[in-house]
Amino acid sequence: MSILIWCQNLFDRVRVVFDFIGPVLLRLYLVPVFFVAGSNKWDPFAENGTLDPTVGLKDIADWFGNPDWGLGLPAPMLMAILAWAAEYVGAICLALGVAVRWICVPLMITMVVAMTTVHWDHGWQAVHDLKSPYASENAEGAIERLSAAKSLLKKHGNYKWLTANGNFVISNNGIEWAATYFIMLAALFFLGGGRYFSVDYWIRRKYGLPDPQQQ
Repeated sequence: MSILIWCQNLFDRVRVVFDFIGPVLLRLYLVPVFFVAGSNKWDPFAENGTLDPTVGLKDIADWFGNPDWGLGLPAPMLMAILAWAAEYVGAICLALGVAVRWICVPLMITMVVAMTTVHWDHGWQAVHDLKSPYASENAEGAIERLSAAKSLLKKHGNYKWLTANGNFVISNNGIEWAATYFIMLAALFFLGGGRYFSVDYWIRRKYGLPDPQQQ
């Protein structure tokens, strides 16, 4: 028991000294996720790009607003601009550690919208896998078709070359990844950007504001 208590005390001391590592790692993980998502919607600084969001985000707005082959959302251009801004600007804020709690709110809202409008009907899994929990009801059929496709490629194609950089999978497009990002953002919302490696920390230091993690 004394060894367990000593280990627990050691863990507690490590947490006090290195508690900034968790928030920093969460931020660094999420930065490319949201920057790529935002850039894919619209990159205003791309070569031959446009600085007009109503032009740069037209395809996204069309998808957001179309009720037949899109999401059927109201005010689609406004929604496209807000989604882009949350992801593109949010990635920059997370990278710098500035206004971390503030930017987590629109990013979490974006994830909720994505889960409920794009991914919800597909269940939990992002990729079909019968061994994982919450497999969708059509996962077995998807895996069967994947096996058939692999057999055809092995027989009639250069399967070794086709899979040199990874195996084939079938996307289920479930809420798994969006939900994971939401949970990570929720953790950052409560933890903040962390000490030392965030602008928020140094702003607090400059103006003598208390660090909520130390209270």
